[in-house]
Amino acid sequence: MIDFWIAAGLLLLAALAFLLVPILRGRRAQAEEDRTALNVALYEERLAELDAQCAAGTLTAEQLEAGRAEAARELLADTSGGEESRRTTLGRAVPLIVALLVPLLGYGLYLSWGASDKLEVARRFAQEPKTLEEMTARLEQAVKVQPDSAEGWYFLGRAYMAQSRPADAAGAFEQAANLAGRPAEILGQWAQALYFAGNKQWSPQLQALTDEALKSDPSDVTSLGLLGIAAFEEKRYADAVRYWERLVALLPKDEPSRAAIEGGIARARAQGGLPPAPAPSADAVAAQGEVELKVTVALDPSLRDKVQPDDTVFVFARAASGPPMPLAVERLRVADLPAQVALSDADAMMPQLKLTNFPEVELVARISRAGNAVSGDWLGSLPAVKTAASGAYEVTIDRPDTAKVRPMP
Repeated sequence: MIDFWIAAGLLLLAALAFLLVPILRGRRAQAEEDRTALNVALYEERLAELDAQCAAGTLTAEQLEAGRAEAARELLADTSGGEESRRTTLGRAVPLIVALLVPLLGYGLYLSWGASDKLEVARRFAQEPKTLEEMTARLEQAVKVQPDSAEGWYFLGRAYMAQSRPADAAGAFEQAANLAGRPAEILGQWAQALYFAGNKQWSPQLQALTDEALKSDPSDVTSLGLLGIAAFEEKRYADAVRYWERLVALLPKDEPSRAAIEGGIARARAQGGLPPAPAPSADAVAAQGEVELKVTVALDPSLRDKVQPDDTVFVFARAASGPPMPLAVERLRVADLPAQVALSDADAMMPQLKLTNFPEVELVARISRAGNAVSGDWLGSLPAVKTAASGAYEVTIDRPDTAKVRPMP
């Protein structure tokens, strides 16, 4: 905060300058007026001397007039520079009193309307916290300074939950929910905190919160997971399975918690004597990972003279909406065209980026004399290919490769 007070002090000095400079100028004007009065007194004394000399007969009438004129010229020369300073000014006491009151008044107004506490919080958040406790302390200070910040209360609740303080988290989520208009996500977090704060005892308040959350957003994962946990603890295994199956259907295939929830469903079925889940159909299996896209790649006849037999041909599929890197790749030569390749999850470049994780892909065939799969010389593509089932497709390389690499979304 020292730099802030230095800047405030400089501004205060500038304000005092506007008040004190006129006082200093007033003093100079008074000095000028005193000097003018002295010149006038000397002028009058000079005239008296001339009159006395004329009466004594030492000066003639012409010499008397010449002396008077000379004295007048001297007086005019001495007083010509100070005429503009002869004006009425404020009393000196008022500016001095105001100069003393300005710092006190400014400090009082800043204490009343200033935001030094918010500035201090912003500075603290600009530095990376070293521990979770330090982050929690910062969030506590932030909501103290800005109690109407729904985001601050929400993240404070998350920090409390990470520290196993569900009772404090419930209070923070309640504040966040009321400030943000009671969105489903925060209602679910609030109910979850209350559930663990109450020793996992279900209550009408929890039921009301989860009902409100799911009415607003039927896909709220926190509420569905909590309802499944509560049902399992109360040995309502059929309800637990129902809630958790709804939750699993909403999670991505690569979600780390998916396996744990599926294990919970299996335990609920076993302990509740429920029949096992039906085996997936052939279409479902295909949709989950048995996709094979057969792509026939051909070269447009107009390009035969513009390519060489050993030029590399990359055939790949990339997400129609998603990461720009290829999901599955096969490599050929121009001499091999026309040719057919099969793209599947077995050709995935990264385990987490598979064809089955994306509903639509773009099939691309690129010729690159330099062997560069990212940019090349000639291109052919087929957009918006469904990955829900296997199929056969044709891609013709027929245009220059001028497209730029797509940025990460």
